[in-house]
Amino acid sequence: MEHSGFQAKRLIQLALPVLIAQVTQTMMGFIDTVMAGSVSALDMAAVAIGMSLWLPAVLFVQGLLMAFTPVFAHLHGANEEKKIQPLVFQAIYIALIGSVGVILFLSLSERIFNQMQLEPDLIKVSVQYINGLIWGVPAFILYQVLRGCSEGISHTLPTMIIGFVGLAVNIPANYIFIYGKLGMPAMGGAGCGIATALVFWAMFIAMLIYMQLDRKFTHVRIFNALNLPDIQTIVQMSKHGFPIAMALFFEVSLFAVIALLLAPLGANIVAGHQIALNFSSIVFMLPLSIGIAASIRVGYYLGQDKAHLSALVTKLALIMSFSLAIITAAITIVFRHNIAQLYNKNPEVISLAGSLMLLAALYQLSDSIQVVAAGALRGYKDTKSALYITLVSYWFIGMLLGFVLARTNIIVPAMGAHGFWIGLIAGLTAAAGLFGFRLRYIQRNPLKAQMLEHD
Repeated sequence: MEHSGFQAKRLIQLALPVLIAQVTQTMMGFIDTVMAGSVSALDMAAVAIGMSLWLPAVLFVQGLLMAFTPVFAHLHGANEEKKIQPLVFQAIYIALIGSVGVILFLSLSERIFNQMQLEPDLIKVSVQYINGLIWGVPAFILYQVLRGCSEGISHTLPTMIIGFVGLAVNIPANYIFIYGKLGMPAMGGAGCGIATALVFWAMFIAMLIYMQLDRKFTHVRIFNALNLPDIQTIVQMSKHGFPIAMALFFEVSLFAVIALLLAPLGANIVAGHQIALNFSSIVFMLPLSIGIAASIRVGYYLGQDKAHLSALVTKLALIMSFSLAIITAAITIVFRHNIAQLYNKNPEVISLAGSLMLLAALYQLSDSIQVVAAGALRGYKDTKSALYITLVSYWFIGMLLGFVLARTNIIVPAMGAHGFWIGLIAGLTAAAGLFGFRLRYIQRNPLKAQMLEHD
């Protein structure tokens, strides 16, 4: 069981369902955009603007909950499954508190959009979209708890299955509420918010039923017993999750700010940038899935006091991720113009996107290392490093260098979008190096790793 072939196979078995689940989630976003866009450009823009407000808020709470997955994996590896169920309840309490926070934040959407000085009609549809989406906030966040529990005990198949459930509900729900079918009024982009809320509830309920019926979840079924809030555990786990939440916020806000800084340069520049970024985000699912699998396996073997296997799993995950990145980078370089044409037919946009994709190919190499190293560190329960590394790498290096290159003549004549991409590559490369050094330090200092496990 300790040889590399077995460990690589196990990583793939865990990562593949997660990858497919990520693809279905992306497909849902794509379907939302296309179906809303078929009504009007304003409806499509309203969905995009609404998502830009929704995403950072829910990702912050999701980051808090991500700290639980390696703990579940640790308990699973230590054959202490009976301790998982009470811990799931503490995650649920954090999720409920986080849901209230997100709902309160989203209820301020109209004021926020007014401050952005958007067109009145755009504000109206965006707010209506968010008002529908709000109803799905608790379901989305509670689903993340159940998903984290399932993945933590090395059972990633439900994540994939529930992803298909969401996709199956998403299309007809959009059709009904966007276009006004089955007696419902045609709501355009606003209807997309209600449809998405229904999707989240369908996914949460389906996951709840799955975990209640599948024998693999015998010791973690939440209906078996009610556990009251444990303030000490909630505070401790929130402390572990807060750095992850902030790291996610730094990453999401970085790309949002870059889009805003590029906006004055013209719509074609923004479009070319978005094409390169969107394609990179699709490719990113590969290393992300491997990083999640690595986090699970590292936590599992630490629970068994087999630190050498945690190190082996990490090494294999990094090799697999970087190898795939070389392949995807080559594909990006060779087919960059063909890929751009799938998004847009404007020759100027295609030309810019094609040149940016050369940089995106380099971006994928660094990204493949940093996301897996960060995932492995979560397995070691080392989350604080992510906060400092992402802040320094993304903002002090990536954003600062990107802005200087893109919008100023300090180093070279202003490079526009290319400057920001060079900054992103520098930031991700720095993150990959820093995460790698931190990972090496934890692995070479077993006592430090043990302190993190029992912190």
